[in-house]
Amino acid sequence: MKKIILDLDNSNRQFLYEQLYDRIKEDILTGSIKAGEKLPSLRSLSKELGISLTTIEQAYNQLMVEGYICSKPQAGFFAEEIGTAREQEPEEGVEEIAEEVMTENEFIHDPTSFDFNKWKKCSNEVFNYYSGQLLFESDPQGERALRNEIAKYIYRSRGVKASPDRIVIGAGTQQITSHLSRILLRMKINLVSLEEPGYLPVQSILRDAGLQIYHIPVREDGIQIDRLPSNINSAVYVSPSNQFPTGAVMPIARRYELLDWADRNHSVIIEDDYDSELRYFGRPVPALKSLDDKNCVVYLGSFSSTLFPAVKISYMVLPMEMAEIFNDIKGAYTQTCSKSEQLTLALFMEKGYYYTGIRKLRSMNSRKLDVTLSAFDKYFGREVIPMDTRSGITLTIKVRSKRYLTELILLARSIGLEMVPISAITDQETTALSFYYSQLPLETIEQKIKELESVWR
Repeated sequence: MKKIILDLDNSNRQFLYEQLYDRIKEDILTGSIKAGEKLPSLRSLSKELGISLTTIEQAYNQLMVEGYICSKPQAGFFAEEIGTAREQEPEEGVEEIAEEVMTENEFIHDPTSFDFNKWKKCSNEVFNYYSGQLLFESDPQGERALRNEIAKYIYRSRGVKASPDRIVIGAGTQQITSHLSRILLRMKINLVSLEEPGYLPVQSILRDAGLQIYHIPVREDGIQIDRLPSNINSAVYVSPSNQFPTGAVMPIARRYELLDWADRNHSVIIEDDYDSELRYFGRPVPALKSLDDKNCVVYLGSFSSTLFPAVKISYMVLPMEMAEIFNDIKGAYTQTCSKSEQLTLALFMEKGYYYTGIRKLRSMNSRKLDVTLSAFDKYFGREVIPMDTRSGITLTIKVRSKRYLTELILLARSIGLEMVPISAITDQETTALSFYYSQLPLETIEQKIKELESVWR
């Protein structure tokens, strides 16, 4: 029988049974206790070590659960055959990686772009006074409190009338578009027309869901409506208030033309109103959904641009027929959008913080955009051509350069600037990039664009 030696450390934060468990486990793994060797009985080991019988039993039970020892009736406890494998040591560099997780990212950012103190105030209120709600899963359709606030907001800001029962909340574009794809397929709609160029991630989501994709060119006044399918039920995905990445705005006459097309062909219009609140010249353009008296427009919105990117809260407003379909299928899906963040946002909106934040953001980004456009003109001239100069948190630029696309992006990153490729409008002479100018503090913009000109040359 193996004698077990254990130096108990009462200052150790581990429980005594854990210290005993670790000692026996280590002896078995190192071969100090051999396979098949008998261990002391509970009572004898308790007496030998001067610790309670319960402590010994807890340690032995844990060892049995994990397969290090076994119990044989009327015989006692014995070490199991483990083999020669040892527990893996952490890979080299793991500690360094763990430390880097909480460090600042490589891109420059503007800490004044969002009032995190107000957000924390609302978050604390959720945990202090509504913590009971967090013990239950979120509604697959989204929290009622947030849907109420969204309904009030989009009517006030975008002219969209919507009952909270027809609003669906999701964790970003992917979940919302996935739900929408299922609804369309239930309606026997298998074809979706997309703007070309357009928002590429949506194309992948719709195609993966089993929908056929048809590309329609975009002109200065939006998608070419005369190219849309006729005499079949289909859907079209558009951004009429600020088309990405061209910045095209669809005028009122063509909006009514698009609504007439949907009505004639029993089709659906999906309106992505992703950054309509952030228009810096003139009044925000009314939503297409606000003109919809045919009940054929799905309205999509997101908070990532107006709050901060880490908040992946998006929503859609469904026509009545589509809302009924979602109500039938929602039980098969869970809500992946954080319930605590939904409730925090509901309070953030209810207290008026969201509205004041957007007004501040409009004013700040308008000044940043002016400085950005002036700096590009000053340091690049016709080598960089801004395309969308009216709204949003990014600026689409066409770059005339002999450098490869990836090289331009990496050089920009080397000085803390974030740029994303827009391959759909790249040709042999120019490269199109989306530049996150809104991330930069106002006072640094001109200097950083000057540095960009230096590294790109």
